[in-house]
Amino acid sequence: MLTLRPYQQECIDSIPDQGAYLIQMATGLGKTVTFSQIPRHGRMLILSHREELVTQPLKYFECTKGIEMAQHHASPWDEVVSASVQTMTHRLEQFAPDEFDIVVCDEAHHSAARSYRRVLGHFQPRLLLGFTATPSRGDKVRLDDIYEDIIFQRDLKWGIQNNYLSDIYCRRVNIGYDISKVKTSHGDFAPGELDEAMDGTADAIAEAYTKLAQGATLIFAVSVHQANEIAKRIPGAAVVTGETDNRAQIIKDFTDRKISCIVNVMVFTEGTDIPLVETIIIARPTQSDGLYTQMVGRGLRLSPGKERLNLIDCVGISGKASLCTAPSLLGINLDDVPEKKKSEIIGPLFDLPMKAVSAADCPESWIKNILIIDLWAKEQKYQTHDVNWFKMPDSSFVCSLPDKKRIVIPAQDELGMTELGGIKIPMQTAFDRAYKKLVEDFSDERALWDMNAVKRWGTKPASEKQIAIIRRRCKGFETTDLNMMQASMILNRVMGGKKAG
Repeated sequence: MLTLRPYQQECIDSIPDQGAYLIQMATGLGKTVTFSQIPRHGRMLILSHREELVTQPLKYFECTKGIEMAQHHASPWDEVVSASVQTMTHRLEQFAPDEFDIVVCDEAHHSAARSYRRVLGHFQPRLLLGFTATPSRGDKVRLDDIYEDIIFQRDLKWGIQNNYLSDIYCRRVNIGYDISKVKTSHGDFAPGELDEAMDGTADAIAEAYTKLAQGATLIFAVSVHQANEIAKRIPGAAVVTGETDNRAQIIKDFTDRKISCIVNVMVFTEGTDIPLVETIIIARPTQSDGLYTQMVGRGLRLSPGKERLNLIDCVGISGKASLCTAPSLLGINLDDVPEKKKSEIIGPLFDLPMKAVSAADCPESWIKNILIIDLWAKEQKYQTHDVNWFKMPDSSFVCSLPDKKRIVIPAQDELGMTELGGIKIPMQTAFDRAYKKLVEDFSDERALWDMNAVKRWGTKPASEKQIAIIRRRCKGFETTDLNMMQASMILNRVMGGKKAG
């Protein structure tokens, strides 16, 4: 019988007797151990989207268990079934709707996918529990039509502050790749195209290791070819892939400090416990928050003499794709931060949010803001009442008003809720309340906060006065082709809401 940590038992105790709920637990805090110990009144189904996540949880269950994936079939008497969601979509007729007492969605932020919805729509369990390590903040998908509430949260910050996880120091190294033309497949970069685009980066990755790595180091590579190329350039480095026969011996030698660096290809993304890892180098670009957190998670274990995890992101040109880097661990999105500013977002993990806010607070971001808000509101099906909101990297919304006054709506969670005055309310309600306040208290400043008013005069070329102020206050910013609306948005920020036309 496993001995649970206090917060793991607290999580189990917080689960109601029936319903559909989300649980957020940071990588390294043991979400798999936790859901393996939830009391069952019948069979349990675990749904995962990656092969290693299907096989890994079963070692924690002391009962009959089976797998539904590819050529594997579970038996009717297996108390726990771990399944690939892709396989289950083709085998639903083999299972009655009430077959399972509990259904667990591992990496629950994938629950919105069509494949998950088809499976979840078939079953009628007593409990549907979604576990996730990723604080998605509801930006990409909302899960409020699947789960009723978020009943338990222990994030990365909590884990580090309570001495369950290692602190993290974050760096970025541009290794010169260009993956802007690499297609996306199943929510991430297509492996073959990614391997081709990353060819020739081994020298830069090895240089990053030589200059920045500290102690025992894990490097995540794109392919076997790239892993071998990197290892050739690092004296004493070992390569571990899915085909490596002596994997256990390599890990032992690594643990005994006979090997100082392992270059691996999608082997140590889940379940491998090597606490002494002091440096993680991400040389495998990904759009998947889940995969990124799993890679970083291999270095979050505490170990005697280990001061912190040294996290090195190898970056390059990613085009429109959302590339996961260290800020992703805290739900910070850098897509709207100008490329030249991203290099500033390094240092201790919990310093990154303020650095991201500072980096995004620049003219290049301000003038894109209208399009960013419009697209987001359409995707999320929200009515923002055409308020001139600014979306921050932490997904909060700010409306700047005269005399440095502001209205702020914090980021929404996965269920579309935000917190105002200590009370959770739907995001749409927050937008409605903010609009009501603006109409009642700031009607004289409508030209600043009402986008309809702004657009009426905003398409004309920026005035000479606007251009002069912008050049004085935003040195180095290119003012060619600015219209009055774009100039006004810049001036709203640099002048604290004062209109200059």
